[in-house]
Amino acid sequence: MAHRRTFLKNLASLGVGLSVLSLPDTGWSRVVLQGKRVGIIGLDTSHSAAFTKAFNASNADPKLKGYRVVAAYPYGSKTIESSAKRIPGYLAEVKAQGVTIVDSIAALLDQVDVVLLETNDGRLHLEQVLPVLKAGKRVFIDKPIAASLADTRAIFKAAETYQVPTFSSSSLRYVENIPRIRSGELIGAVTGVDTFAPATLEPTHPDLFWYAIHGIEMLYALLGKGCAEVRRVYSADTDIVVGTWADGRVGVFRGIRKGKGGFGGTAFGQNGQIAIGEYAGYLPLLYQIVDFFETGIVPVSPEETTELIAFMEAADESKRRNGASVRLSEWLSTH
Repeated sequence: MAHRRTFLKNLASLGVGLSVLSLPDTGWSRVVLQGKRVGIIGLDTSHSAAFTKAFNASNADPKLKGYRVVAAYPYGSKTIESSAKRIPGYLAEVKAQGVTIVDSIAALLDQVDVVLLETNDGRLHLEQVLPVLKAGKRVFIDKPIAASLADTRAIFKAAETYQVPTFSSSSLRYVENIPRIRSGELIGAVTGVDTFAPATLEPTHPDLFWYAIHGIEMLYALLGKGCAEVRRVYSADTDIVVGTWADGRVGVFRGIRKGKGGFGGTAFGQNGQIAIGEYAGYLPLLYQIVDFFETGIVPVSPEETTELIAFMEAADESKRRNGASVRLSEWLSTH
């Protein structure tokens, strides 16, 4: 203990800011360098508990660079039952990891350096992210970035106004083979992509926003922005969404609502075809988030995320038009 006190005094003499986080399982305290204190908004999703466990583990991955979750504001959706009922359980889980529970976003911002906006209800994201951006704190916004194109644009406009970077992504964007496929290393230039994912519907959100977004993220991770038109075939059990890119590439998403679900797909290239690969869990996304916290460089551009959201809204419009094609440029210019 004497050695530890000396260590803390030496850090203080160097002007290094410290925060002390109590760890109830050991009775010790863990030092968290200021700049690496993570706050979570929203304990209505399994992501909050899983991310906390990864960051706060005693043997945390070195690529997480010492970041730790120190505080959380639990809400979170209060109106989507499937989300709201999860809050007490996830709250208990993160408290067991030494996280302080606060009663407001303002209180959270007083205790943290960076933020994970995890609220499952995308309708709340604009309201919840504004004080974070105003406070000048870098923030990752879990999928969906918002529940509408209008809110998505408002979020990125606020980020620009306050000069605070932000980004949003599904962890499926970082499936095993995606970086090497997109670079051309495995099959040459990508000519098309098929993906599949569960497509559970939530009445408060446009159809694809709630869960199918994982498969749409994989499409965009491999094809990038530049989609020209979207068509959708809908049935109670299945969605088929076809995007045609301006350069002629085609991306196809299959949404699954009957039978066993799963995530995956096939990429087509000049030199062959290849399975997109196995889902590797949350760590690949957390590596990206930590690098973003460190550098302020976003791994997914606002322009790509905005187009991805417009793609999903246009697919809803195609459904309303009984599968007719919707030009993405027209949708973006009128919504």
